[in-house]
Amino acid sequence: MGTGPEHLLDNGLGEAMRPEGRRPSVTYVRHEIEPTAEVATAFELHALVSGQVRQAIAEGGFPLVLSGNCNTAAIGAIAGTGYEGLGIVWFDAHGEFNTPETTTTGFIDAMGLAIAVGRCWKAMAKGVPGFAPVPEDNVVMAWVREVEAEEQERLDASEVAVVGAHLIEEQGLRALAAVLDDLRTRVGRVYVHLDLDVLDAEKVGKANEFAAEGGPNAEELEAALGMVRERFAVAAAGIASYDPAFDADGRVLRSAIASVRSLTGLKSPTG
Repeated sequence: MGTGPEHLLDNGLGEAMRPEGRRPSVTYVRHEIEPTAEVATAFELHALVSGQVRQAIAEGGFPLVLSGNCNTAAIGAIAGTGYEGLGIVWFDAHGEFNTPETTTTGFIDAMGLAIAVGRCWKAMAKGVPGFAPVPEDNVVMAWVREVEAEEQERLDASEVAVVGAHLIEEQGLRALAAVLDDLRTRVGRVYVHLDLDVLDAEKVGKANEFAAEGGPNAEELEAALGMVRERFAVAAAGIASYDPAFDADGRVLRSAIASVRSLTGLKSPTG
């Protein structure tokens, strides 16, 4: 998945982010401290991303973070954007709500949303400039469908509004619209997180090895992102977890590009 960001940029996303002929400013963020260590390096990257997001906003730009994993895309962007009055709309097939105390895999990338709301790695997160936990009732999670049993219990006990794949299948996008309208009563701007494995692996294609059936098709995801843009100021966005090796026909790539256009309001080259 580490090859995903550059593949996206080189195969259409860079062109899609050129409103009125302007070139996007692209900055590559790489860790600097050696030797690398999974947790320490992860939070170093969060801090570096935070600085770049803050700079982009100061220069009047729209920060779009492309990352191989959810944590780097989300935590740094949230910190750089500033948590006050900020909500999160998180599109993902997976819960991302594990903690070091509850995980059975040790996979830190399955803790992204838990970190964002202050459930774990609190001391490390304090070292990320500008970071503070986002209140759980200011978080909407959409199309989640692969969640461990205990992780589901924690989500159910939290104040996160989870609009699962089964609920959307039953009620359509009005289920998502209802929780977005509720969120709008509390915040005016959001960070939007798009893990590309939210897409239906059968209808669209596999974004990575963890992709699952049952999520949105490309048109449904575009419509959902448009609903977010209609209701909120999108302060920053992150696209994560794309492995081009699983996307031989480029359907996930094309959906990612269309999703960015929907989220930002940019028109396609054909209008």
